[in-house]
Amino acid sequence: MKVDTISEAKAQLSTLVERALAGEEVIIGRAGKPVVRLVPILQRAERRRPGTLKGQIQIGSDFDDPLPPDIAEAFGILP
Repeated sequence: MKVDTISEAKAQLSTLVERALAGEEVIIGRAGKPVVRLVPILQRAERRRPGTLKGQIQIGSDFDDPLPPDIAEAFGILP
């Protein structure tokens, strides 16, 4: 749904929010040009739980070793 002016959007805000929540694309314009899109904020079904991979990831013993010269050069790292 395209709303031509911000004034119209103000008058219809509740309706526009309901339409956006229902999946309809709502675009609000100013001076005949589209300027914003009203979209719902999607909530995650489950909250993130930090530490779910604890004990499953290992870092190599050479992780902090200096890079080989050719790799360092490719990354632009000067010795």
